[in-house]
Amino acid sequence: MAKSTPTRLQEAGAYLANMVLSAPLKLALGLPYHTRVRLMGAVMSRGLAPLLGYRKRVINNLNLVWSDLPEAEKKRLARAVPDNFGRTLVEIYSGSDFKEHLATTQPEGPGLPALRQAQADGRPVILVSGHFGNHDAVRATVSRDFSPVGALYRPLDNSYFNDHWEQAIEGIAAPAFARGRRGLAQMVKYLRGGGIIALLVDQHVRDGAPLTFFGHPAKTTLSTAEMAVKYNALVLPVFGLRQPDGFSFRAIIQEEIPHDTPEVMAQAMNDALEAMVRKHPEQWFWVHRRWKG
Repeated sequence: MAKSTPTRLQEAGAYLANMVLSAPLKLALGLPYHTRVRLMGAVMSRGLAPLLGYRKRVINNLNLVWSDLPEAEKKRLARAVPDNFGRTLVEIYSGSDFKEHLATTQPEGPGLPALRQAQADGRPVILVSGHFGNHDAVRATVSRDFSPVGALYRPLDNSYFNDHWEQAIEGIAAPAFARGRRGLAQMVKYLRGGGIIALLVDQHVRDGAPLTFFGHPAKTTLSTAEMAVKYNALVLPVFGLRQPDGFSFRAIIQEEIPHDTPEVMAQAMNDALEAMVRKHPEQWFWVHRRWKG
């Protein structure tokens, strides 16, 4: 799918947003691990989220799809969601420190036997998740215990920051594939060879299918399901669930999504994520414009 060319205004906005994020991030990376994670969560929640309009967007989305949630809970989530995002960001940039922190985290859940069998059979595997908890906690642990998990990422509009972002993603696990024609071709080749890839499927897709998320229409990509059927890939919903201490995780692998029509499979992906978000709403990135239109 062709990507639209960003306007100068969009490029300037992306550059400024990256500048705003880069200063506290660089500061945090020089601190001990627990301190940096706690600090980046606080900086994002208390400082940058109001500046970037994140709190308002969280509450607007909650008002749209979860209107009966108490107002006090909406305000709590408007603070907690950016905190989780800040922690996740610095964890990804922490690379080896993050993976060392996950040393005792073992993949778990009802989908684990199917993953083991797929690896034994040389069958491709697609791990699907969303911007929930820290999705890279699963990618890191599965890469460690099974085989390297490839990831598809969206290059940043500013090339200077994109270089750092790409290095951070590959610091968790390689290979990483840049979204675009070449990156998609490389990812498909890796998958067809029996590899494992991880995809985030929780963002608005302009030409996606009109499925539902939290009971409201949400344009959803069908490409993941189509690819799974085409290459006979096992599809497993996975979640890096942040624990109450704010630093540790459970790497949850749920039961496989059976092959069906792309619409049925994609809706099952939405439903799996929604169920997790309803249990742990502070861990999903409610800042997304998931329900455009």
